[in-house]
Amino acid sequence: MKIGHGLSCSAFVFLSEKGNNLTLYSSDVSILELSKWVVVSQQAVGVLVAARAMETRIFTNGKSRGSCIFTQQGRKGINQDAMIVWEDFMSEDMIFCGVFDGHGPHGHLVARKVRDALPIKLLSFLHSSESKRNGSGKTWFKGNVKPDSVEFEKDCSTEDKMNSMWREAFMKAYKAMDKELRSHPNLDCFCSGSTAVTIVKQGSNLFMGYIGDSRAIMGSKDSNDSMVAIQLTVDLKPDLPREAERIKRCKGRVFALQDEPEVPRVWLPFDDAPGLAMARAFGDFCLKEYGVISIPEFSHRQLTDRDQFIVLASDGVWDVLSNEEVVEIVSSAPTRSSAARILVDSAAREWKLKYPTSKMDDCAVVCLFLDGKMDSESDYDEQGFSSATIHSNHSGNPIESDDGQKSEPSLQRNFTVRSSEENETNGVLNVDVEDGTSADDQNWSGLEGVTRVNSLVQLPRFSEERPDS
Repeated sequence: MKIGHGLSCSAFVFLSEKGNNLTLYSSDVSILELSKWVVVSQQAVGVLVAARAMETRIFTNGKSRGSCIFTQQGRKGINQDAMIVWEDFMSEDMIFCGVFDGHGPHGHLVARKVRDALPIKLLSFLHSSESKRNGSGKTWFKGNVKPDSVEFEKDCSTEDKMNSMWREAFMKAYKAMDKELRSHPNLDCFCSGSTAVTIVKQGSNLFMGYIGDSRAIMGSKDSNDSMVAIQLTVDLKPDLPREAERIKRCKGRVFALQDEPEVPRVWLPFDDAPGLAMARAFGDFCLKEYGVISIPEFSHRQLTDRDQFIVLASDGVWDVLSNEEVVEIVSSAPTRSSAARILVDSAAREWKLKYPTSKMDDCAVVCLFLDGKMDSESDYDEQGFSSATIHSNHSGNPIESDDGQKSEPSLQRNFTVRSSEENETNGVLNVDVEDGTSADDQNWSGLEGVTRVNSLVQLPRFSEERPDS
């Protein structure tokens, strides 16, 4: 499922899996109502095209009503990071944000595919959950559920039920996303994949689902009115005890190379490949049989008036800046609309200062301001930003543009992956791994030393049998 951009802003089109137009809906149909038509089944996975979403959705350098986003290519090749902010996601008080960091030869395509499809899948499962509860007369998508409400006092399990519903929706959406990648006819995800850190804010409720090592933090005021950093997610690295235990139980191996001892990686049981630097990811199907999973960590947080903003970013930022430094940079930005760009600029400077001989990683940042306020348009224009720009080529596929430059890549050599030889691997391991583990709530930092690539691809074609030594 994917949002299209070649339609007028007053139309919705629902496409079958073969791409044939079935029905044309007017712009009066809400995203919530339209999601009823999304088919999620093994027999027919529908494709939802919602052109009006461009009014509330941005994914190139720019701003929305209460957020700003910015990405910058590193020095390793194609920018493999992707990001999105979708306001009025399911209701007027709901906003979806996500950052996706691709890796492997086709990681840039995987990250963009996940960015386009995952929010729609989550939307569909949320609507499905709400429909099942319509008989009870309760809904959690309109208005705000607060612990101090009269309804909550009458039903102390309301929050638990809400958390359960949101957890289930995130779990199903992530599972469906990985399943779609596995069966995608034109996107090889055998040794390519992507992280995901996604949040949905509804009123004072914050729901989070994430895999990989992209991170979300929050800037909040303490009792002395000083800004403090609160880490909202855990970097799901292979050396986390529960992650390592699962991988080893599935016969995968976890160890670091001698020239980068601070970067634990996941390896096949019979070959020193591919060397994935995270324990959970979309794609990477060569490792899905050996402990790498796409099951997200989920958490819910009740926001307060002291909470100021949330920052989502790829590891290109966290590798060189601490949580506290990020909060300081964002809170001291001259305008809110410039915060994401200034943060990326700061990360770029730190790469040059700390690791002058290393190649800077791609950086992607989403800054969401929790009071929903932004700068005036005049302040925004002075910063030299442009709003999200979408172009379409003759095939109808979107071509993204930052400052007028086309960035839709061809499948060429990607320097985010180091390999001794170039190999095309077309096999897919159809294995469903399910694990209910949750990582310990610790501040696991990114790299403190060298630039690293997320996957060291050296895979030839191989059988499931271990070769004779």
